Amino acid sequence: MDVDKLNEDFAQIADKINELDEMDYSDERYDDLEEELHDMEDDFLEEFGQELEEAIADVHDEFCPDNDVLLPVAYFAKNYIRNQKDHKGRYSYDIEYGEGVPVTVDDFPDQEVRIVLVPGPTRLIVTVGDTAKQVAWRAQK
Repeated sequence: MDVDKLNEDFAQIADKINELDEMDYSDERYDDLEEELHDMEDDFLEEFGQELEEAIADVHDEFCPDNDVLLPVAYFAKNYIRNQKDHKGRYSYDIEYGEGVPVTVDDFPDQEVRIVLVPGPTRLIVTVGDTAKQVAWRAQK
């Protein structure tokens, strides 16, 4: 897997997700941007879907084995926080609590636990309630 291309493509998707999130449904450009995003997601899945599904399955096995593994795009946030650029000019991203796919984790029976896919670098983050975030997997070369 070309991790640099994965990170670059995913960052472009995150920026498109943010652009769409800031737009009203009534905006005449909304449908075109949404279609563009879906095309980007389809290309992303075609190129990286299998590797990402395997990573998601590993995270599920560790944290929530009783939950179904979904397509990687299901784990995308509805909005990403774009942070400062690194020394190579690439942005890093973070998420707000409450993003991602809700899962049931035996270790946290009374907490809301979610798994979310985040770019910059590409990683799976498990959030617990509104107080804890843990990187459960990171794409590596």
